[in-house]
Amino acid sequence: MKSTFIIYRFDPAVDSEGHYQEYSLETAPTDKILDCLNRIRWEQDPTLAYRFSCAHGICGSDAMMINGRIELACQKLIRDFKTANNFVIEPLPLFNVVKDLVVDMNPFFEKHRHVRPYLISDLDEPERERLQEAENQRFFEPALRCILCASCTAACPISRANPDYLGPAALLRSFRYIFDSRDTATGSRLAQIDTDDGVWGCKTMWWCTDVCPKGIPVTKCLGQIKRLVREKQKTES
Repeated sequence: MKSTFIIYRFDPAVDSEGHYQEYSLETAPTDKILDCLNRIRWEQDPTLAYRFSCAHGICGSDAMMINGRIELACQKLIRDFKTANNFVIEPLPLFNVVKDLVVDMNPFFEKHRHVRPYLISDLDEPERERLQEAENQRFFEPALRCILCASCTAACPISRANPDYLGPAALLRSFRYIFDSRDTATGSRLAQIDTDDGVWGCKTMWWCTDVCPKGIPVTKCLGQIKRLVREKQKTES
């Protein structure tokens, strides 16, 4: 069947504002949206810009708006949409557009780095590995599925209203280390995000969880951080 793709275009070298361009393509129900974008670029318009790498939902680089919803272009098939012959493709919201469907991810990764996304331990270095109980690992295991696609942050209404809010992706990474029994910086990690721009910026709207391509219960994980902060406050008082 023939499908129409209405794609957002913006080239700062020549455009003062964005516009939409229409393309037609013969598609099959099992075609990925990313496959269609590739064919448009290869066969019709080599100037079309977008990101992708693994094409299998692992790298998270091809997050974009497809018919008004944030998706990974490599995970969605033509048949996944009711309007299988009409698609509107737009860049990830919240972020500044670099060109067409490519957005500036630097602010996103700056916030990710801000929460210190690595294990911190002031204990003596063990002879082999730092041991961890399986139950502890299972508790934060959902957070390990995060591929840093920024879908949750782009969908979050708080991130759109408050540019200083860390956002669900950075807070989810913080959750991963706060609850890791091998990490000894729990206190300073909690203090770092115990702010209105940190975990209390989350208003539990569940939009982040709804769009996560990996099915991570992001909102629930952030709720666990809030609970731990409250428990720590009670203990100290």
